[in-house]
Amino acid sequence: MNQLDFNGRHAVITGGATGLGYAIAQRLLASGGSVTLWDRDLAAAEAAAGRLGAAATAVGVDVSDAAAVAQAVQATLSQRGADVGIDALVNCAGITGPNTKLADYPVDAWQQVMAVNVNGVFHCCREWTPHLATRPWARIVNIASVAGKEGNPNASAYSASKAAVIALTKSLGKELATGPVRVNCVTPAAVKTAIFDQMTPEHIAFMLSKIPMGRFGTPEEIAAMVAWLCTEDCAFSTGAVFDLSGGRATY
Repeated sequence: MNQLDFNGRHAVITGGATGLGYAIAQRLLASGGSVTLWDRDLAAAEAAAGRLGAAATAVGVDVSDAAAVAQAVQATLSQRGADVGIDALVNCAGITGPNTKLADYPVDAWQQVMAVNVNGVFHCCREWTPHLATRPWARIVNIASVAGKEGNPNASAYSASKAAVIALTKSLGKELATGPVRVNCVTPAAVKTAIFDQMTPEHIAFMLSKIPMGRFGTPEEIAAMVAWLCTEDCAFSTGAVFDLSGGRATY
């Protein structure tokens, strides 16, 4: 493992109890930092924080709920103490929605995917940006997807939501470019985590067929890139999209 410098820094990671969020927390802790895991399943977040050790804490929050996000910001700052700040926000919470043709896509499922994947990122960025802008330097990293670049069939809501995350990243990165906050996103191809439980076997096979490396990514590979984007070394990239697709997306 390459050594990254996140010494003395603190990150809030949404969806941090499992999957990519948990792997990112592990890598930031290994880089000398501390983390607060945000998850709608508070019990799972507390259990995950317990496994990670004393440098990890947990807050329960549904990121699709704007009021709940505002409350979670205050709860996190209270946990940290008035004289200690937050240095990075990683927006990792997300759902896939059903794998079905657009003409058959349930309206409530579409709305749920957008509420979590798009509105959730918006709410968290909106609430944390004023605080992050007061720090000597700060980072926001959004987890998008190669589906947001290319569009996966039978995954219209997920693809559209991740395209929106890419566009939001570009817009916010430009807004904040002259200050201390850098805003970037990553676009992984499929990574084998518990989110696969939300997909059909046919859709999983399709995603694998599109990856030139012939394998899925690992949570640790995604975490390595995200952790670097959270560090001070990532100084001249903002509003950028970092590919993690095994060769699928080359633009």
